[in-house]
Amino acid sequence: MDRDFLLDLFAGFGPVTLRRMFSGYGISRDGINFALVLRGTIYLRSDERTIPRFEAEGAKPFQYAAQGKTVTLGSYWQLPERLYDDVDELAMWARDAFEAARQAQILKNAKKSGKPKVRGKKTARTGTSKTRSKRQAT
Repeated sequence: MDRDFLLDLFAGFGPVTLRRMFSGYGISRDGINFALVLRGTIYLRSDERTIPRFEAEGAKPFQYAAQGKTVTLGSYWQLPERLYDDVDELAMWARDAFEAARQAQILKNAKKSGKPKVRGKKTARTGTSKTRSKRQAT
């Protein structure tokens, strides 16, 4: 699949960016990657809300071989063949894939940042500062 074909295919969804990735492309919008093109197949980002729709279409999750084993990446599913001819419906699937990717990014960023630690917070038992207690103990 060439760049022009992919840009035309996703035109109903809006402007997308294609970036070389592995042996194919990553497709993104607003800096969020929501689709992959690998080995001539398009895979859309999915989540628990959209996976049943992929399954109903007979689509399969992205798989690859590594160290003699098959690895399944359940967060990207094969674009159903019929959508290559229906750009309006493809745009709806792309919106759902974008939302799944956006939500995954929000969760990832929340996990990365973790819960902010409060320094010098008073303990309930002693009423003294944790930070101060540590300094005094050393």
